[in-house]
Amino acid sequence: MLRTADEELTIDELAARAGVTVRTVRFYASRGLLPPPRLRGRLGLYGGDHLARLDLIRELQALGFTLSAIERHLERIPDDATAEDLALHRALLAPWTSDQSEDLTRHELSQRAGRQLDDDLVGKLISLGILQALDDDLSRVRLSNSAMLGVGLQILDLDLPQGMLLEAKDIVEQHTSQIAVELRELFAANVLRPYLERGRPEEERERVHVATQQLRPLTIHVLVNGFQNAINDVIRDHV
Repeated sequence: MLRTADEELTIDELAARAGVTVRTVRFYASRGLLPPPRLRGRLGLYGGDHLARLDLIRELQALGFTLSAIERHLERIPDDATAEDLALHRALLAPWTSDQSEDLTRHELSQRAGRQLDDDLVGKLISLGILQALDDDLSRVRLSNSAMLGVGLQILDLDLPQGMLLEAKDIVEQHTSQIAVELRELFAANVLRPYLERGRPEEERERVHVATQQLRPLTIHVLVNGFQNAINDVIRDHV
């Protein structure tokens, strides 16, 4: 939701709108993550820019940033950044998948999988990066992407050598990481940097925001199609 700069909110209203506690707002302010409120007499008033910063902090937390990393990141954003600028910044950082991680007990995991998962299967799912152990006895795990649980179980049901699966995982991660780095640099060089160098003109802000949002599904489709074509070419060359 777009935050408008002319909103005037008390700290209680700000916390309610942001979905956090007043204590959290005060803590963030004490760490310099939020600029001071605008004063009307003794009353501190917050606006859309403060709401947008709280949205951005939540986005950074969802990406796994520590509080210290969030502080360093926000230090580079001027206090007078508008709600619109912060919304664009958040869009550039937003995760490319909507799935959120879930912490599950072993019973809940087995229910989600539709079958009983023993320690061996859980260990293999952890090695493939689909699960993360939350304690030593594997009684609680974190599922990073709900859609991947079924995929991981289908892969394990193929009964392929575990070493081969781990090597395949490493190959995929290595090449997809490189693709992500190169595509991000391409977008930054051709869209983001020119926008910043021109002084963030207001008339271009929405175009950059829309381009950022539309780039995600388009890139995923292009990658899937490109991989399918590459596999077909490899098969034809091999045969």
